[in-house]
Amino acid sequence: MFVSIQRYIIFAKILFLMQRLAYGLVYPILWLISILPFRLLYAFSDFLTFLIYHIVRYRRKTVAHNLSLAFPNKDEMELKAIEKKFYKHFTDLFLETFKSLSISDKELKKRFIIKNPEELERLESLQKSYVILLGHYASYEWVNALHFYGLSFKAYGVYKPIKNKYFDNLIKRIRSKYDSQMLASKIVPKKMLRNQQEGVLASYAMVADQSPKRKEAKHYVKFLNHEVPTFVGAEYIAKRLDLSMTYLHVEKVKRGYYEAEFVPLSDGPQHVESYQITDLYFKLLEDQITKEPAYYLWTHKRWKHRLDK
Repeated sequence: MFVSIQRYIIFAKILFLMQRLAYGLVYPILWLISILPFRLLYAFSDFLTFLIYHIVRYRRKTVAHNLSLAFPNKDEMELKAIEKKFYKHFTDLFLETFKSLSISDKELKKRFIIKNPEELERLESLQKSYVILLGHYASYEWVNALHFYGLSFKAYGVYKPIKNKYFDNLIKRIRSKYDSQMLASKIVPKKMLRNQQEGVLASYAMVADQSPKRKEAKHYVKFLNHEVPTFVGAEYIAKRLDLSMTYLHVEKVKRGYYEAEFVPLSDGPQHVESYQITDLYFKLLEDQITKEPAYYLWTHKRWKHRLDK
């Protein structure tokens, strides 16, 4: 027993050192990327796209499979065009994430515009906390630009922690600008309940289109031609705590520029039939994807647990 504990401690120390070494080697590169002018940043993104798409071939089978499932009526040439455009956007988004390390407030506000800030003001005038639902679409990394448009409540972003704690801290630092706070998904309900009990008015931004396993699913939704399981935690907690819910419709206007608009889902979700808000959220997201498919995150196995598999 004692020997096993010693081995565990040694393994943990080795893992810690490896994580620290990996971070120490990569972070200087990420910082240099962050200070590149946007023209050079996107030139590098073009090179990275070529590398990832043609040489590394990162998840190309997954992307191609997802696109064929989502758009069965498109021919091979159409799907290939979407696939190539997606990878270009994918590398842009990756580099824009780290550009956040050094981007100025003025630049961020210019590149991520909220079209109807009056809706944010209306939400906060209700004097109760609210949930902002997003999809893995366009840009979800620059959403902290909301702080330039009248966001006064305590802001939280829900995310899935990275195993390497150094990179995890880096992502939290990037996404926690302007006094927002990142919450690991597993602690969100407890934190929301505590805030409610303590009278803390807050906004909770959640990217809510992930796919649970079938045995964990409580609801299925028709999403891009297939019945897929979906998480319903956001709707459930909003009903329980009487939180308003809104969808942030983000569009990519051109390279490096985004526009977002709040679309109300419900100010009183406890009065809405179960799963109706979740279904509406997926309908709004599907409409965006159908209009411009390349800006969705096709590298995830979103249809892995579909009913018609």
